[in-house]
Amino acid sequence: MNMGDLFGMAGKMKEMQARMQEAQENLSKITETGEAGAGMVKATANGKKQLISIEIDEDLMKASDREILQDLIVAATNKALEKVEVKAKEELQKSTEGLMPNIPGMDLDKLFK
Repeated sequence: MNMGDLFGMAGKMKEMQARMQEAQENLSKITETGEAGAGMVKATANGKKQLISIEIDEDLMKASDREILQDLIVAATNKALEKVEVKAKEELQKSTEGLMPNIPGMDLDKLFK
């Protein structure tokens, strides 16, 4: 390997770092909403796997429905997190396309936790 190859590789690494930083910043802009109870509970999460909002139908606000409401919130939240994880992976793949070889078993998700 000659010096030109080393400089080229260093340039690629800097470009990859910049793209990864941009991808990480974009994850907060990706959102998905999960619903439970026929849409009576809606949970929205971002690509950083953070819950950002919960919407609850007024009909569920009775004290007798408390346990059902809690279960629906958990279900809606989990659906939102599952859906946003797919979008986040797509964003990461798009951001690093052409910079890194597709290495089986290499999981970039761990970089953003």
